[in-house]
Amino acid sequence: MVAGWFTHDSGEEDFRLLGTRCTACSSVFFPPEDTFCRNPACQGGELAQVPLSKRGRVWSYTDGRYRPPAPYVSDPDVPWEPYTLVAVELEAERMVVLGQAAPGVTVADLTVGTEVEVVPGVLDEDAGTVRTTWHWRPVGVTR
Repeated sequence: MVAGWFTHDSGEEDFRLLGTRCTACSSVFFPPEDTFCRNPACQGGELAQVPLSKRGRVWSYTDGRYRPPAPYVSDPDVPWEPYTLVAVELEAERMVVLGQAAPGVTVADLTVGTEVEVVPGVLDEDAGTVRTTWHWRPVGVTR
């Protein structure tokens, strides 16, 4: 889990990505920014943590079918499991956030414009440590 990127002490209903908003220009950033406003037209202001929209629309998507080549770390003894990657447009924040689709959601379940919601997910588990992340799931799907 990356501290400060999402709520983590709540259930699925309250799970949200967390960003920052500049008080001077109202630009919103994700991942959160804690040093300065990234808007080049802004002279800067205070940065405040804000929850991002829970729902958005698929802007783009693809599937990861192949094990990454060297120099990326990938254990050849662990079977490769394809995954779906989704870019989601959050209209209110005027941004696109990338993330994996929820387990069981494939490219066949998505089209550009599909409404999706952010849900908690598991990135991996190692020696009893669970690394939490976020996933995108089509609205109304409960798998």
